[in-house]
Order: sequence, then structure tokens, then C-alpha cells
Amino acid sequence: MTGSRPTALVRRPGPRLAEGLVTHIERSSVDPAAALRQWQGYVAALELHGWEIREVPSADDCPDAVFVEDTVVVHRNVALITRPGAASRRPETEAVEETVAALGCAVARVREPGTLDGGDVLKVGDTVYVGRSGRTNSEGIRQLRAVFGPLGATVVPVPLDRVLHLKSAVTALPDGTVVGHRATVGDSGLYPRFLPVPEESGAHVVLLGGNAVLLAASAPRTAELYADLGYTPVPVDIGEFEKLEGCVTCLSVRLRELPGV
Repeated sequence: MTGSRPTALVRRPGPRLAEGLVTHIERSSVDPAAALRQWQGYVAALELHGWEIREVPSADDCPDAVFVEDTVVVHRNVALITRPGAASRRPETEAVEETVAALGCAVARVREPGTLDGGDVLKVGDTVYVGRSGRTNSEGIRQLRAVFGPLGATVVPVPLDRVLHLKSAVTALPDGTVVGHRATVGDSGLYPRFLPVPEESGAHVVLLGGNAVLLAASAPRTAELYADLGYTPVPVDIGEFEKLEGCVTCLSVRLRELPGV
């Protein structure tokens, strides 16, 4: 992607955000106005670090649509449109498919009976870890392997039972080290390099480029740990989305390479 900025797909929170699904935590009150301000701050942090923002058309009838990461997984310019495990979220994918196609990505789709949420997919180089969760089933993982395997990806299934998605438990630093909170990770031996972090929300990072890592403001001790490791932590307040089991990864889809650019 020489001479061009990386692109982040985002989707504005809708008026029904407070009705979003909750599975592993107790429901608490969500302030839509505060959520919009937090989303704007999140987008501004991406822009400040050189990302071009592409806003997917809103889906006001879908409370969870702001968590755009769940709708598509991209590897080597191939966009796999997911089939979310929650039926109420499946209408979210149409506009996302149109957006990635307009960007020049080749498009594949998860078909019934497969289910796959993008939040269950963690890419570390050419290794693709996929959570076998309440939202992603074995057939969804098989279809993902069929699409990305020929592109050089090694797909590693990860059983989950403590969190909503794989990336609710682990993400990875720029050097490929997987980070997670012991209480939610399960078998950390699946990862060649693993670093435990002191706060659950600190396990969720977005790689902004260089040594900068975006993480939730609710993880100050983890931010200090990352700084000690030589990274530049960029905290953002996403407290309203955390009430819906959201984290910094699920609010965007990061495209570091685009065809024809």
C-alpha cells in the first residue's frame, strides 16, 4: 500500500445501542449520547495516527451494528463476510459487503449452517486464531480455513467458554506477543509467546502503526506495562461500549493493504 494511508472501517452507534446483546456480564444502563462522544474520540485517535476513516452506512435498526469488526474478516485483500452467530446481527453485513467491495477487495461469504463473528478472529502474521464460541461454530471455522488457507494462512481453532469472543480475551502486540488476562484466557500454551496483563480490558489492543497501541482507558496499569516494554499506549474511553462487552478492537476493521493502491 505504498504512498497511501491504512483504512479503518467504522460504523456510527445507532439510537438502539442500549438494547445491544449482553451474554457474559450483567446488563447496565448505557448512555447513547456519551457513547457517541466516546466513539468520536475513538475515531479521532485513529485519524491522529494516520488512518483514513471509511464510515459504513448506519444500521439504526441493529443495536449492535457499531461493533463492525464482527461482520467481516480481511486477509490479503480477501474480505470474508461473516454470518454472525446472533441472528439479529445478520442484517448488518450487507452494507459492510458493499463497502469492502467498493474498496476493491475480493469478497467471499460464510454460508449456512456456518456462523462466524469477526471478534473471534485474531491474526498474528499468517497465523489465524479462531475462537470456537457461542457465536462461531465449527462449520464457520471450516469455511474460513477454506477461504484463507490457500492464501497462506494457518488456522488455529481456540475453544472458548469464559468470554464472548476470542478477542475479548486476547490480542497481540506489534512483535506478535499475544496478551491476555489470566482469568479469561484459558490455555495460554496455544500461543508461542504470551504475556499476562493485570487488567482484563488491557488485553485488547489495536495496533496503530509503529510502536503505538490503542487500548481502553480502563486499563491504566496495563498501559504502564506496555510503556515499560517500549510501546506508546494511546488510551481511549470506551466505557459505554464496555457495558455491552465491547472493546477497542470491535469498533473498527483495520485494512492495512488495499488492492490497486
